[in-house]
Amino acid sequence: MPTGLSPTARALRTLEILQARPGTTAAQLADHLGVTERAARRYVEILREAGIPVQAVRGPYGGYRLGRGTRLPPVVFTEEQALGLVMAVLDGQPAAIDADDLVGAALSKVIRALPESIGRQAAALRAYASAAPDRRAARADPALTSALVAAVADRHRVQVTYRNEGGDEWDAEVDPWAVVVRFGRWYLLCHSHRADAIRTYRIDRIRAVQRLPQSFIPPDDLDPVAALDRNLGVGWKYATRVVFHAPIEQVAPWIRSPMGTLEADGERCVLTGTTANPRMYAQEWLATVPIDFTVEEGPELREAVATVAARFGKAVP
Repeated sequence: MPTGLSPTARALRTLEILQARPGTTAAQLADHLGVTERAARRYVEILREAGIPVQAVRGPYGGYRLGRGTRLPPVVFTEEQALGLVMAVLDGQPAAIDADDLVGAALSKVIRALPESIGRQAAALRAYASAAPDRRAARADPALTSALVAAVADRHRVQVTYRNEGGDEWDAEVDPWAVVVRFGRWYLLCHSHRADAIRTYRIDRIRAVQRLPQSFIPPDDLDPVAALDRNLGVGWKYATRVVFHAPIEQVAPWIRSPMGTLEADGERCVLTGTTANPRMYAQEWLATVPIDFTVEEGPELREAVATVAARFGKAVP
């Protein structure tokens, strides 16, 4: 239990514990709160003084429990939890500082539902904080995301309409295995029946979702985050093969999952994958790796790297 919490915050934590574990004894409550038994009983009294009926049952199976029919506030946060929630929202969605933003409006409702003293601190944090958006982040449509999450939960196949960065658009029937958030972007990890392979689709590029009657069973050993990392660099239009003239231990820290799979090859290592955008692959990814390399495949990436090299060459007369 964090130190330095106010009596009110500890009382709210006491309420949470009794909601989750009816029959908690004073000793158990003290252990959870990190206080003495005497102090734990005092927090129970604070709840009773606030009109929340807490019953004490004696005997080997006794302990504290909430009275039947207890009506609790819909949102009960400690000050630390409330501020942590506001910080997490602003970190992931900087636009939520604005109350007119979709997430910002929802955050306003949460703040208004908090107890006055805690809500005042949360509102102040939001009012005086500044958040810079992550330029790599992409906002997914909440309605489409909700439809995909429901299909994942119900294990129902869907048809998605997808538009890639180049503007090409197509429909694909997929088994939606998981929705994964990675570095500010939302992805659908799925099995594509169109490609008969695992695919990862950026949800902000999905234009429509149609639920289909077929059901599916996901892999038993599915690790969504690991599977996403393995497949971000797979299945795109242009093949890539880059040889780095250094051992894999030296190169690996510079390689991002979407760039492909890095494998050792003696005193050097080889990166193989695919990309939909060779120019971006060359100037945003390869150009940042401070290790000599040779592009062995494909021709589109070789041309993009040559263009970047020529531009850098002109910078030094």
